[in-house]
Amino acid sequence: MVRSFTISGHRRGLFEITSRVEEVLADSGVDQGLCTVFIRHTSASLVIQENADPSARADLENWMDRLVPENDPIYTHTHEGPDDMPAHVKSALTCTSIGIPVDQSRLCLGTWQGIYLWEHRSAPGTRTIVVSITT
Repeated sequence: MVRSFTISGHRRGLFEITSRVEEVLADSGVDQGLCTVFIRHTSASLVIQENADPSARADLENWMDRLVPENDPIYTHTHEGPDDMPAHVKSALTCTSIGIPVDQSRLCLGTWQGIYLWEHRSAPGTRTIVVSITT
């Protein structure tokens, strides 16, 4: 089973999508298998991250911004703005797909884990997430 959904209106940051993925899993009726989550973009990514303390996500975002700053003179791909090439680098350093085991019709996430869309661009846009559930 493959389904997609869109996320709109978010600017740079981590946005939890666990519940949206769980809805697709529930609709699939799969008891045991694999849930693959994929993002159809090159300037946003997916991560599994702590969902209890928001400061962990803020620290991660701050660290990534320091690692991959805007306006670095080495960038030549700049026609879409100063956040464009850094967004591509951040996406390359993280994931565009995540595989999560399914057992007893539930995602096998840890107690403090959530699935996040990591938007790397400053301007709000629309992102498409594809979820595939296999047995």
